[in-house]
Amino acid sequence: MRAICGLWRWRRNPLRRTTDLAESWVALAALLLILVAAPVLGALAGSAAQGALQQSVRDQRQTRHTVTATVVRKVRQVAPAPDPEISSGRDIRSRVEADWTAPDGTRRHGQVTTDLKSPHPGDHFTLWTDGHGRTVTRPLDPATATTHAVLAGLGAAMLTAGLVECIRRLIVWRLLRRRYAGWDRAWDRAGPDWGRTGTGS
Repeated sequence: MRAICGLWRWRRNPLRRTTDLAESWVALAALLLILVAAPVLGALAGSAAQGALQQSVRDQRQTRHTVTATVVRKVRQVAPAPDPEISSGRDIRSRVEADWTAPDGTRRHGQVTTDLKSPHPGDHFTLWTDGHGRTVTRPLDPATATTHAVLAGLGAAMLTAGLVECIRRLIVWRLLRRRYAGWDRAWDRAGPDWGRTGTGS
């Protein structure tokens, strides 16, 4: 991390400039923020995401139900399911027409996907529906929700660290511009007499 490189400017040195000292303080502040603030903000973001996602898991488990559906006929083969909650992505999914009974007792009929490798009329399979029998995806798994929360926390920590480093670089860039402007002013004062005999005597 480049923030550490600015700390060397604290060394006692007769050539040390005010901007060098300011740059070292900026580097120290950035280092402390990256080591302390970024993990704290990441933990807070991860905890908030965990709470929200686990609540979503509980809500989905209350509103989504499994029912047993019966294959009427096979419709067509479809690509692997894109939802990682439903399958590993390698499972071949078949589209079928099926009948099922909703949790509220109503009879339902429609086209749905099933993980049956070779569905035949009369085959039974499990289907996720809402309370009225409309097909839905399976509820979010608690372990998957925790994984998403951890990733959210890591992302927030990395974003915070990146933001701190960008601010540090911006401040150092401003200090460098100020330093160069000071050099230009000093050169303008010394420039007209530069190289003349007797200058400074």
